[in-house]
Amino acid sequence: MRVDINITNYSWPQTPGAELSRIVQRADDGGLDTVWVADHLLQVDPTSTLEAEMLEAYTTLGFLAGQSQHVRLGTMVSAATYRPPALLIKAVTTLDVLSNGRAWLGIGSGYSESECQALGLPLPPVSERFARLDEILRLALQMWTGDESPFEGSHYQLERPVNIPQPVSQPHPPILIGGMGENKTLRMVARHADACNLFDVPDGGATLRHKLSVLAKHCDAEGRAYSDITTTVSTRFEPGEAPSEFADRCHALRELGFEHVVAIRSGPWTVADVTTLAKARELLAKGP
Repeated sequence: MRVDINITNYSWPQTPGAELSRIVQRADDGGLDTVWVADHLLQVDPTSTLEAEMLEAYTTLGFLAGQSQHVRLGTMVSAATYRPPALLIKAVTTLDVLSNGRAWLGIGSGYSESECQALGLPLPPVSERFARLDEILRLALQMWTGDESPFEGSHYQLERPVNIPQPVSQPHPPILIGGMGENKTLRMVARHADACNLFDVPDGGATLRHKLSVLAKHCDAEGRAYSDITTTVSTRFEPGEAPSEFADRCHALRELGFEHVVAIRSGPWTVADVTTLAKARELLAKGP
């Protein structure tokens, strides 16, 4: 089972760059799969405040790429409407090239109305956001094949979608779509994505089982093998949690059908926290 961390809080007493460097290097050394960062301009940790430190996602990922060798890197997740599509695709491509094939495209429809109002970011109605998301994913797949023919969507029109250099990842950086929505989000996962990300709901697994069954049905409808989708789940890491405790939770999630766990936590990550996850990953590798 793969284990990741998702960084959302940057309020360290020390310089953020120094702490990020230590954390990503420990993740690298400890065999973690991916380091994700939240793609927001305002702090979204519910235990923090809007006035707390927050770093721009793709600048941060570029820094992390230079501080690591093995971990994959991505946003959990980028709002579809925050950047022009070609700019987002170019950012992910650049990250992939400079990290030697370690980038993800993590994306979703977007949701933070308060952030958009505060900073003048676009947040169209839900139906339009999903329509734009669909076009962005179709455009990404086109640009990542080197097809420079005009792109004509309802919301985006590109005369010549050039993308040079092409990504190192083959056939392209994997696409993860975050969210639990059954009618739109999970259908879009089945249509376009390589991975989903669901949230660990404390109800004995009932919600997660149901969501995975819905995804499987969408895969059938799209003519896609369900096994093609990497199933990832975000679960909360509690500071002070023992490696065996976290590993036990991961075993339970694996029994539900997940192969990839993304650890989130309130407050900023520490090297000790990442070490705990690395030890939990070693336990998981040994089996139940």
